[in-house]
Amino acid sequence: MKELEEKIFKTIMIGAAMMILGLLVYIVGTIFYKGLPALNWDMITKLPGGGFYLGKEGGVLNAIVGSVYIITGALAISLILSLPLVMYINFYLRKNSLFSGIIRFSFDILFGVPSIVYGAFGFTVMVYLGIRASLLGGILAVAMLIMPIMMRSLDEVTRLLSRDLPDALLSMGATRYEMVKVILRQLMPGVVTAILLAVGRGIGDAATVLFTAGYTDNIPAKLSQPAASLPLAIFFQLGSPVEEVQNRAYASAIILTGIIFVLSFSARYFSSKFSKNKI
Repeated sequence: MKELEEKIFKTIMIGAAMMILGLLVYIVGTIFYKGLPALNWDMITKLPGGGFYLGKEGGVLNAIVGSVYIITGALAISLILSLPLVMYINFYLRKNSLFSGIIRFSFDILFGVPSIVYGAFGFTVMVYLGIRASLLGGILAVAMLIMPIMMRSLDEVTRLLSRDLPDALLSMGATRYEMVKVILRQLMPGVVTAILLAVGRGIGDAATVLFTAGYTDNIPAKLSQPAASLPLAIFFQLGSPVEEVQNRAYASAIILTGIIFVLSFSARYFSSKFSKNKI
C-alpha cells in the first residue's frame, strides 16, 4: 500500500512538473514564433520613428532604456529600505515579538495587493502633489510594488540565521561594522534571490507604470520627464490594427523575455558563487 502511494504521488509530481515545463515552452515558443521574423537590429538600437505604430521605421530603444531606468531606481530604493528593516526585526527585536509579527503580517498583505492598486495610489498622490507622470513617479510606484517581495524574501532567509551570531561575533572582538559585513555575506545568496524575484515582478508590470511613468518616444534625460517601458510598448503595439505592428509586440516581448532570462541566469550564477564563499 505504501509503495502504491509513493508511485501515485511520484506520478502526480512528474505530471505537474511536465505541465509547468510544457506551459513555459508553449509561451516562449509562441512569442518567438510570432516575434522572431519582426525582430531586427533597428528594434533594439533605434527610437520609434514617425508612424512607428502604423508599421513605419524605428524601434523600442526608448522602452528598453526606460525599463532599465525604472527597475534600477526601484531596486536601489527597495534595498536601502528593506535590508535595515529586516536586520532590525530579526536581530534587535525579541524573537516572536508582537511588533515583528505585525510587520511580517503587513508584508504578507502588501505582497498580495494587485499592481493596479499601487499604480492608482501613486497616481492619486502625484495628482495631489501636482506631479506629472514621470520617470520618478514610475520608480517610486514600482519600488512600492517590489518592496514587499524583497522584504519578505530577505526576512525568510534572515530567519534561518542564528540570532546568536551577532553576539558571537562581538564577543570575538569584531566591530559592529565587521559584524554587519559577516551577516551580509551570509545573506548574500538570499539577497540575490530577492533581487531576482523583485526584478521579475517589477520589470514586466504594466499597470503600475501606466499611471505614474507615462509614455514617450524619447529617452528621459531627467527624473521629471515621462519614461516608456517595455510592457507598455507591448501593450500599445498589440492594440494596433496593423499586423506588422502586432508582430513587433511579440518581438518586444522577446526582448523583455531575454532581459529576464539574462538576469535570472546571472542571479543564479552569483548566488552559487556567494554560497561557496559563506563561512
